[in-house]
Amino acid sequence: MRGTSGESLTQAQERFEPVLRAAGADALTLGEQLFTVTAALDASAPLRRSLADPARSGDDKAGLATAVLGTGFDGSVVDLVAGVVRSRWSNDRDLADAVERLGLDAVLASAESRGDLEKVEDELFRVSRSLVGQREARQLLSDATLDPDRRAAFVATLLEGKVDRVTAVLATHATRELRGRRFVATLGWFGDVAAERRQRLVASVTSAVVLDQAQLDRLGALLERAYGRAVQLNVTVDPAVLGGLRIQVGADVVDSTVLSRLADARRRLVS
Repeated sequence: MRGTSGESLTQAQERFEPVLRAAGADALTLGEQLFTVTAALDASAPLRRSLADPARSGDDKAGLATAVLGTGFDGSVVDLVAGVVRSRWSNDRDLADAVERLGLDAVLASAESRGDLEKVEDELFRVSRSLVGQREARQLLSDATLDPDRRAAFVATLLEGKVDRVTAVLATHATRELRGRRFVATLGWFGDVAAERRQRLVASVTSAVVLDQAQLDRLGALLERAYGRAVQLNVTVDPAVLGGLRIQVGADVVDSTVLSRLADARRRLVS
């Protein structure tokens, strides 16, 4: 999110952060309520447009948001949403995206308050990796034609008793509210935001063999020197790459696998 919308989101996050710190583990409830608001905005284009309409006064839009949320939401959520709709948004979809991001911040803050944010980040990655090779499961979790309750029930069965409550809430949101995304991709985004909250970059590493701790430490140190900040390594073993490593940090990709080198050699031969 960039431009006017990006600035409005940043301002909302700055206002919300002290509320999240004060809420502690109860920030999870705030996050779940914000996810509910996101779903309501997604479901009603007229409401979304009304709340993002630059021609309406901020007070008018804040009053509408307060009336819509009524008494069923925490006061801090009502105040936050009222403040958000007072801001300017490039388009109405950005407003819904911003409310979702604020909900994600709240849910992750609840894990952070318990010292479990790193655990949640790791679980999100492991859930994603567990679906590799599970084509039918991935399709079901991302199938917008299916009843959202059915998708959510499948996630509940998949994760019951295996992950932190925050991880379960995020996974349920990722499949119940697809928002035009794929389930696994959404979990990846959640993990990136968790890493960002811990002031760490995420490096997705694909290796032909299991890396020992010494190798992981050396790789982590190299990446930390290169990027100037701590890096979280998410490692996947894939024998199909034959050898070498494929490392992705954000938009940066370093591919030194044997298959990559062979492919490059083939391209040079035919060029």
